[in-house]
Amino acid sequence: MSERSDTSHGFGRALVAVYAVFALAASARSTYQLIAKVDSDTAVPYVLSAVAGVVYVMATYALATNRHRLAVVTIGIELAGVLVVGLLSLLDHDLFPDETVWSDFGRGYGFIPLVLPIVGLWWVRRSASPR
Repeated sequence: MSERSDTSHGFGRALVAVYAVFALAASARSTYQLIAKVDSDTAVPYVLSAVAGVVYVMATYALATNRHRLAVVTIGIELAGVLVVGLLSLLDHDLFPDETVWSDFGRGYGFIPLVLPIVGLWWVRRSASPR
């Protein structure tokens, strides 16, 4: 395996670290919300936060272990999720009475959820291509 595709150092390691932070943040937030705050109006956003947490965990695993196909699938799901949830949360605020990681395209997280899958897909493409 070439250094170019190795996520044990450099930019690849930083990307895995960012994904790990988001995996932890989204999972912890959704777990708290589902246990302590859920009601019929907030169930959808809290479940979506849990889904985001699972997606971030899987993407972290895929990137950390250089499983490019799995990374493309999970990061693709992440990108679709942030685009769909972001758009829906802007068009109809009543659908999301409480924020999710992907609400308003990740505004509550500095728009990192919008940029992260683009960077992740770029990294996978770059690291999977031959030198």
